[in-house]
Amino acid sequence: MSRSTFTPDLESATSRADEQQLHIALNDGTRIPQLGLGVYKTPADETAEIVRYAAKAGYHMVDTAAFYGNESGVGDALQDFPDLYAVTKLWTQDMGYDKAMRAFDESARKLRREVIDLYLIHWPMPKSGLAVESWKALIKLKNDGRIRSIGVCNFQQEHLTQLIEETGVKPVLNQIELHPAFQQRELRAFNDSLDIRTEAWSPLGQGGGLGGEIIAGIADKHGKTPGQIVIRWHLEQGNIVIPKSANPKRIDENLGVFDFHLDDDDMKRIATLDRKDGRTGPDPYTADF
Repeated sequence: MSRSTFTPDLESATSRADEQQLHIALNDGTRIPQLGLGVYKTPADETAEIVRYAAKAGYHMVDTAAFYGNESGVGDALQDFPDLYAVTKLWTQDMGYDKAMRAFDESARKLRREVIDLYLIHWPMPKSGLAVESWKALIKLKNDGRIRSIGVCNFQQEHLTQLIEETGVKPVLNQIELHPAFQQRELRAFNDSLDIRTEAWSPLGQGGGLGGEIIAGIADKHGKTPGQIVIRWHLEQGNIVIPKSANPKRIDENLGVFDFHLDDDDMKRIATLDRKDGRTGPDPYTADF
């Protein structure tokens, strides 16, 4: 294991936005913080300190996954911040009822949590035909009190419809790729119609487009960075958003989005950035992991 290069001054991290942050109501009666820290590709040996820094700075949620390989680091940080809302995910190779049950046990062990706040199926993998059986495992775990809320990632309309028709249980949210260049209006509207919240992964579009004239102009208007404008764009629409960063300055910056609002003109201008070819990640219909 390499030596960690993350060396923030934890004493300098201050919570500045706790009172301004919003929580989103879910269809199972629980609530989720609207802004959280994503840890995709965060080095395993740096994860604990990064999450501790973010929690001290004022983040209320951390989003990890079995696939990320850093659940143990998140678990270390959770020992110091037991109220942090913890999210993790079932990987594709662990789909199916029995395998999903075992995979959850392993994630809970690494996170060192008896109860996980939110557990998600990471991809629908329609060719496998295992999404419904996996979902039944999550339902059982929730009914047993081991998970507070259950949801999915990257599910399209037909995938969601199948889950609900075959089990009668709705996901609380659908985490999807979502950013100004790929706004997914149709899928977001479908989620809304079922009282399923939309959560954005890759919310900044992997940085692409942040230097564009439209975002830059709106940033100048509000005295904010392009990244802050895009995060605020998500919040204005009611999206749950989990920007990833391992940089203390950027972690702080991403939290500085609660002291301003975008106006109608800002929102209309950002709407023009949507592209049919804007997807940067795998296609949920054809993804093969």
